[in-house]
Amino acid sequence: MGALLGLLLGLGCLLIWRSTTHPTPAPGAAAKRWTGSTSELLAQAGIEGVSPRQLVGVSAALGVVVFVLVLGTSQVPVIALLFGSFAALLPVVLVRRRRAQRSVELREVWPEAVDNLASGVRAGLSLPEALTQLGVRGPEQLRSPFRRFGEDYRATGRFAESLDGLKAALADPVGDRVVEALRMAREVGGTDLGRLLRTLSTFLREDARTRAELETRQGWTVNAARLALCAPWILLLLLSSQPAAVQAYDTAAGTVVLLVGGGTSLLAYRVMLRVARLPTERRVLR
Repeated sequence: MGALLGLLLGLGCLLIWRSTTHPTPAPGAAAKRWTGSTSELLAQAGIEGVSPRQLVGVSAALGVVVFVLVLGTSQVPVIALLFGSFAALLPVVLVRRRRAQRSVELREVWPEAVDNLASGVRAGLSLPEALTQLGVRGPEQLRSPFRRFGEDYRATGRFAESLDGLKAALADPVGDRVVEALRMAREVGGTDLGRLLRTLSTFLREDARTRAELETRQGWTVNAARLALCAPWILLLLLSSQPAAVQAYDTAAGTVVLLVGGGTSLLAYRVMLRVARLPTERRVLR
């Protein structure tokens, strides 16, 4: 009996220890996660034909070009290094900005697209036909993914696989919900699909109106913060055209000041984005 209790105690301690440890990630797992997240970022921004490696290549090339130009102008390596680093980050910032703009555009047109889809279903069209019609008569921002859906479905006749391609092309939380609702209606049948789509359209309109009001109110604050962040570096860039005015930074103390200032600026920018960010819907139905 004592041996059995000791065995159970040891087994319990082993389970507790295993629950507090994390498995060792497989080699290349971090690279795969980065590639996946970057590919999704590009898809959400609506940028087609650009791979994560190409984005990195453009960032590196832009950083080198700006580094060489600023170094030739200012003759101060640390200033050229900072502006080269800022330039290397610029493509990613632009992609993220494009993603935010596309999210706003899709949020404004999804109610219309859902209404068109509900009208097609109510008129007696099959689900593939109603979805294909969105590629012709739907909102301009959504025509390309739905047009490709129609081409895939006509070529393969596989509705589920065509929906998976549509969901990947849209890369949007609302699109995920619409696609999964259509998938369920196709597989198990549903008589309330039209009512579901109309309810979803009403909800999307209310959400878009509320979010637009919040973004309008905070927009001027965010723009003012960005201007305050960029102003010192723009002034430094203008001064770098006169090497005599920036020679003070070509010292150990000047290097420390610039590096600390650059790190502080990046940290402040990240904190500003974090504070000003509105809650966003995540893609839970991928």
